[in-house]
Amino acid sequence: MATELNWEEISMGIITYAGMAKTNAVLAIREAKEKNYTKAEELLKEAHEHIITAEKMHMDVITAECNGEKIEFKVLFMHSEDQMLTTQSMLVLAEEMIEMYKIIHNK
Repeated sequence: MATELNWEEISMGIITYAGMAKTNAVLAIREAKEKNYTKAEELLKEAHEHIITAEKMHMDVITAECNGEKIEFKVLFMHSEDQMLTTQSMLVLAEEMIEMYKIIHNK
């Protein structure tokens, strides 16, 4: 018997965790700008932990579909995916920007 997905809970969870990850990524960049690399790395680590939680929630939906559950289009879920994907890109850029600040500040 398939378990019914709680779309609102999953979608809002992804949005929440992706949002926390995005906030931490921005804060990490700002800390690197001020040469606070240890704090920047801590914030980036937290950001990655948050996005992993969002990704796991997203994977629950993918797994349900792979197990034969009929997945109907949900606009809120699509929005949560957009937030998650945007944040994943932002984390890559934040890592690069922190490294860039380290190079710039060492000149």
